[in-house]
Amino acid sequence: MNVITIVLVLIVLAALWASLTTLLLRATIALALTSAMLAVVMYSLGATIAAVVELSVCAGLISVVFVSVISLTQRKPFKDYLTRRMSRMRRFWPLPMVLVAVGVALSFIHSPVQVALPLPGGDGDVRTVLWSFRQLDLFGQILILLAGVFGVLVLFKKEGKDGD
Repeated sequence: MNVITIVLVLIVLAALWASLTTLLLRATIALALTSAMLAVVMYSLGATIAAVVELSVCAGLISVVFVSVISLTQRKPFKDYLTRRMSRMRRFWPLPMVLVAVGVALSFIHSPVQVALPLPGGDGDVRTVLWSFRQLDLFGQILILLAGVFGVLVLFKKEGKDGD
């Protein structure tokens, strides 16, 4: 079993965790883990730029936005959480078993089709590609991250006693 297979299994487990959990913060963490592991897969397949974007925007910025929105909402009582959790478990209890069965079935299928991936252009080193060929993309990503940070700061700005 190679590393990519293990990471793909971990992606499925993290996505399953995000689907089955009833706490929004745990679901956000699971989605961030899923996105980070997907970035590892993209990087290992040679899509370095896509991996960097996936990691910084999807695992980073989107998770920060989700956590900030979750922190602005009011919590429900713990009794409601337990009721919702039991209801969800009753509805989705066969899902993990179905995923395991599909995974086992797919592991027995040996497809002779070979997918040829294109070689990355240039050096292939992330630093060389980002700083030499993709400066405008890098600048755009920095602006997007700063906009997200400033958006979170505006959301959490506390007003002074004078209404400033």
